[in-house]
Amino acid sequence: MGAVAIANGLFTMGEAPRLIGGRRKDDDRIVFPMPTGAEGALYEPVELSPRGALWSFTVQRFRPKSPPYAGDDDERSFKPFALGYVELPGEVIVEARLLTDDFTSLRIGQPMDLVLTPFRKAADGSDVLTYAFRPAA
Repeated sequence: MGAVAIANGLFTMGEAPRLIGGRRKDDDRIVFPMPTGAEGALYEPVELSPRGALWSFTVQRFRPKSPPYAGDDDERSFKPFALGYVELPGEVIVEARLLTDDFTSLRIGQPMDLVLTPFRKAADGSDVLTYAFRPAA
C-alpha cells in the first residue's frame, strides 16, 4: 500500500516535504494554504520553509467532534496530542499537530521541523498523510 496526502496541493511528498503556500502577486504576502478558485489566480504557489519556531501551543485532551474530525480512533482509543502554531521565518504562522510524547518539553520559540505523518487509513488500506511539526533534533 502507498500513501496519499490528506488534501491535494497542501504539501510536497518525499524525503524533504514542504508545505505549499501562496504568494500574492501584487504585494508578496504569503498565506497558507494556497488559495483555490478565483482567489487562487491572485497567488503563485511557493514552497514554505520546512523549519520554524513554536509560536504557541495547547494539548488536545479529548477527541474532537466528528465530523469534521476524521481520525481512525474512537473515544476509548483516542490519545491526547499537542496542537500549535509554528512561525516559518519571514513567511507565515501555520497551525499544525505537534509530534512529541512529552508535552512538558514544548517551549515557545523552540525550533520545529516539518514532517509528514499518517493520520488515518484510506478505504484501500493506504496511509492518509498529514503534515505536522516535531521538535528539531
